[in-house]
Amino acid sequence: MNKVEKIEPAVRVACDVGGTFTDVCVLNEASGKIHVAKTPTTPNPIDGVLLGIDAAGVDLKDIILFSHGTTLATNALITRKFPPAIMVTTKGFRDVIEIRRGTRDDLWDTYKEMAPPYLRRKDRLVVTERIDYAGKVIEGVDEAEARDVARVIKKRGINNIAICFVNSFANPNNEQRMRDILLEEIPGALISLSSDIMPEIFEHERFNTTVANTVLSPVAGQYGADLESRMNKGGYAGEVLLLHSGGGVMTAKTSTKFAARLAASGIAAGAIASRFVAQLAGYENSISLDMGGTSTDISLCSHGELPMTNDWHVEYGYPIRFPSIEVLTIGAGGGSLGWRDPAGALRNGPQSAGSNPGPVCYNRGGTEPTNCDANVFLGRLGAYLAGGTVPLDVKLAEAAIKRVIADPLGLTTEEAAVAMLKVANANMSDAVRLVSLRKGYDPRDFALVAFGGAGSLHGVALARDLHIPVVLVPPNPGVTSAMGCLLVDITHDLSQMYLSKVEDVSIKELNDAFRVLEIEGHARLSHEDIEEDKMLFQRFIDMRYLGQWRSMSIPITADITSLDKAIEKFHEDHGREHNYSRPDAPVEVYRILVKATGLTRKAELARYDLNKSAKAVPSSERPVLFDESPKRIQTPVYRRDTLAAGTVIVGPAVIEQLDSTVLVPPEIKAEVTEYLTIKMTVPLAS
Repeated sequence: MNKVEKIEPAVRVACDVGGTFTDVCVLNEASGKIHVAKTPTTPNPIDGVLLGIDAAGVDLKDIILFSHGTTLATNALITRKFPPAIMVTTKGFRDVIEIRRGTRDDLWDTYKEMAPPYLRRKDRLVVTERIDYAGKVIEGVDEAEARDVARVIKKRGINNIAICFVNSFANPNNEQRMRDILLEEIPGALISLSSDIMPEIFEHERFNTTVANTVLSPVAGQYGADLESRMNKGGYAGEVLLLHSGGGVMTAKTSTKFAARLAASGIAAGAIASRFVAQLAGYENSISLDMGGTSTDISLCSHGELPMTNDWHVEYGYPIRFPSIEVLTIGAGGGSLGWRDPAGALRNGPQSAGSNPGPVCYNRGGTEPTNCDANVFLGRLGAYLAGGTVPLDVKLAEAAIKRVIADPLGLTTEEAAVAMLKVANANMSDAVRLVSLRKGYDPRDFALVAFGGAGSLHGVALARDLHIPVVLVPPNPGVTSAMGCLLVDITHDLSQMYLSKVEDVSIKELNDAFRVLEIEGHARLSHEDIEEDKMLFQRFIDMRYLGQWRSMSIPITADITSLDKAIEKFHEDHGREHNYSRPDAPVEVYRILVKATGLTRKAELARYDLNKSAKAVPSSERPVLFDESPKRIQTPVYRRDTLAAGTVIVGPAVIEQLDSTVLVPPEIKAEVTEYLTIKMTVPLAS
């Protein structure tokens, strides 16, 4: 990308590093205007970040805040490219993280190999010690064994160590003693205690979260320190903020201790940005559709709140139990392949052409038709992408669709292309149902926020299928996830086991336990230089029916005097999400949580006066085949940067911009809001 004219200081910059592109979103502090840049991701992601900032015309000294989402941690776990590490555990529990839960991602495919654990068996060492379920020390750490283990680790030259003892969530003393022995024998070792990282029951989940955190700590710590150092040398005077799975940010220096939280960094940004865009348009209920080149991320926001989950993983069987925004990812993107299964049925994804060779129309050696090829052939995409830098060959796309899909199925090439996209849309609609209807939410009560490079091409089709009345397309769909990095606070999530029937809970003891967590949260925020008046603490209780093992998180106020309202809320939420509620059944408290937030100044977008007399002038026109039409319709094509706030367009229309294309089907009304979001109203079928 050519370097653009330098923009005015001061600016806030967000950067989202993906596998193919590095997206940069620049917000002018004074005007609220957004400027974007997109550059190829480099082998060293830091180079790509700095190139992207430069391509956006920004001097580092003009940046007042820099926030960053990255796939660094995710990629490190998938590729196993991290420094050597050791796990020290209770004798007899060495293989917990390899046995897992005994389940499989595909229950019926017995030949499919599970991914190996993050640490091989030879890197999992044991010592004699034991604490019972209630926290009573049955047997202290065998210090002779512990020092033997320490000497083995030192001899092997390994500095990253996870200590994972059974029942340490109930009493961390043995883990702490093991840490002290290791530090005596190996001064300067980087040690993670499972009782610090995740002080909760369930050994496999706690052990694996701690191991993931341990192997990622040097990766994230070094990356954050190097990025901050290079930016500081270039003139940036602030701290690098890294987006984490919970929808907040942490400083680079904190990322070393909680590195595993970066494993869902990128997808959280899109969900946050989607909520922001919807709220600006007046919608507290929204569904996010972030459709990129290889996958689509879908999340739901109800009454302004993004649901959280502790049940997530990068690879099946290896859970990471840090709180994360609940996002469903499926293999449906612009590069997803259309193909036929052995029975001859048409399928779409999850296989993808990726960025190399990419779709057939890129003319880089691809041979299998993709969703991008179908959209190009149908006229929905133009002859170029990325502002003219990527030419698209329609003839190559047509030939591939004809050879692979149309001829074998006895369809015309146009019918085959439409069918490919309908299958892709059906896959995405099913995914939306999983996060909405399956959890008791009616899609008709939500707006659909369509973004990513391909989301705005498919938004209306999905809205029709799901009876969603409104589709919103952000001003810069392709870099909306990067913008999400500018909309978050510094957050820490702290938890503690608290197993008790609700009738046996001492309210005083409960409030005291919350205060202990809040003191720890206060210390973490102070470490990140958050001022006292910018600190916010929110309390949650995880509750469940007695005898169950899955719980629900219920927000409560500070220093409660009764659990009655929390119990009532639990029954209500359980009925909505699981379709049954038993108000007469006994309930127990499972865990308490505190969300410690350091408030930061949020991005504020420029607001424009609505010009109801604004007229849209097309830059060109081309024949486009829509799902609703039996033949191609000559369709006006508009440049999005020419559409003023208040402009109204009635489809058919195509709206093009640097990072995405918006498809407006026939009779769909599209209007530009005061924040330059395109709002499309979708009539519901009677």
